[in-house]
Order: sequence, then structure tokens, then C-alpha cells
Amino acid sequence: MIATDPEAFEAFYRRHVESITRFLARRVDDPHTVADLVAEVFVAVLDTARTYRPSLGSEIAWLYGIARNILSAERQRRFKESRLTGRLQGRRLLEPDDVARLVERIDAESRARRAFEAMAGLPAGERAVLELVALDQLTVTEAAAALGIRQGTARVRLHRARNTLKDVPLVMEGTTQ
Repeated sequence: MIATDPEAFEAFYRRHVESITRFLARRVDDPHTVADLVAEVFVAVLDTARTYRPSLGSEIAWLYGIARNILSAERQRRFKESRLTGRLQGRRLLEPDDVARLVERIDAESRARRAFEAMAGLPAGERAVLELVALDQLTVTEAAAALGIRQGTARVRLHRARNTLKDVPLVMEGTTQ
């Protein structure tokens, strides 16, 4: 089996690499992209080798199917990338002062980012209440309303979360009304 036997895979690769390269070169005009796609095809072969059924067609037909799927995914990725690039056109670039202000804002929020990282291990309900109260500065009443839960439930979740993370900055901050 080519997925588990390196020698069998090497023989399979040598037998088909030229055909797959030609297949992709007929459809793509950038040599780097062709090389990347050929590599992706053979990585996919390793992942899907167990699905190949000789009764359904030849190895090369199976490989062309894989290559078509990979090429299609590449085209979709490039299309999305070009749309995103198109969206950015016409927008002004950031001035040095803008960048400096963003760097300051990012630095100022570093404590909050560390708190978010510490909260990642909490149960979702406790984390949601703690984020709204400690980081977003809502009251417990407001947090309960935002989450669609009772105020008492929000208080219990906040208490549990704070007990779990009592040594993390920002966790004990926030209002409790």
C-alpha cells in the first residue's frame, strides 16, 4: 500500500509525477504554483490512498481527480485573495502616526489579551460572564441580560470564574451590580 510503504510510494510517485506535472502545467502558467500543486497532489495521495478502487478506474484517472480538486481549491483561494485585495484598493494606507497609535492601543490591551488567554480554560458560561464583566466593564445585571440568563446564574458563574483565576490581572476588576 503506497500510504504505508515508502518504497511503493516512491515507485508510484516516479511513475506518475510527470503526468501530473503536465496536467497541471496545462492549466497553470506559474512554475512555482505548478510545483506546489504537484506536491499537494502527492500529499493528498498519501492521505487518501485507502480510497482508491482499481475497479473504478486507472491510477492516473484517480490522480487527475485529485489534481482537479486541488487545482479547484487553489483557484478558489486565489479568487478570494483577489477579491480581498480588490476590497483594499482605494483605501488609504496607514500613516506613521496611525501605526504608532495602533501600536500604543495594542500595548495598552496586552493585559486584556493575557486575561483572555487565561480564561480559555474556563467553561464557556463562566468565561462569557467574566469577559463581559471584567473586560467589557458591564455590570452583572447587564451581562446576564446580554447572555440571556438570570442575574443569580450570572453571579454564580462570575464567582466561580474569579475563584479559578484569582491570580490573573483584570479578573477581579469590573462591577458587580
